[in-house]
Amino acid sequence: MSTAQRLVAGRPPVTSHAEIEAVSFELFATQGFDNTTLDDIATALGVGRRTLFRYFPSKNDIPWGRFDASLEVLRVNLESTHADVPLFEAINRAVVDFNHFDPLALPQHRQRMTLILRTPALQAHSALRYEQWRAVIANYVATRLATPVDSLVPRLAGHVALALALSAYEQWLESDAHTLEELLLGTGSALHSILDN
Repeated sequence: MSTAQRLVAGRPPVTSHAEIEAVSFELFATQGFDNTTLDDIATALGVGRRTLFRYFPSKNDIPWGRFDASLEVLRVNLESTHADVPLFEAINRAVVDFNHFDPLALPQHRQRMTLILRTPALQAHSALRYEQWRAVIANYVATRLATPVDSLVPRLAGHVALALALSAYEQWLESDAHTLEELLLGTGSALHSILDN
């Protein structure tokens, strides 16, 4: 019996983001993202659409999980880094920490990132999320360098850090030769060449 079937069969109503994600990801895997509606998800969970909207503003937000809360953790990690740590290293460490998951959570995270990176219907929404992520990096760099956030280096740092992280994810999804952490750590040298020379 699937997770969705068990919930309809009598499990209490949904009470967490994680439960919505688990059921949604199962439906996305079996029906496809485009063919799964919010009504499908609500029915599988045994709740109304309004309940879903208390947790996620739209279907496109479900693959992103609790992204706003994660961004706040990224921001705090960067801001708490000692000023003696080189800029590239501070960003690399924070990105690695941002993408650290319990090994048991990695299969779902792999599914999440496959959806985000390979679902055409999500690309416009993802662009908005990427902009938020880049802004956290850019703000940190601007503060460290005492320069306006819209100047070239902070802006470049945000774009480069995102491009490197996405490249690591693409490689991780295509091959099990390296762990995600190894791939993300490996992007540090590229950041170094751009930010600390």
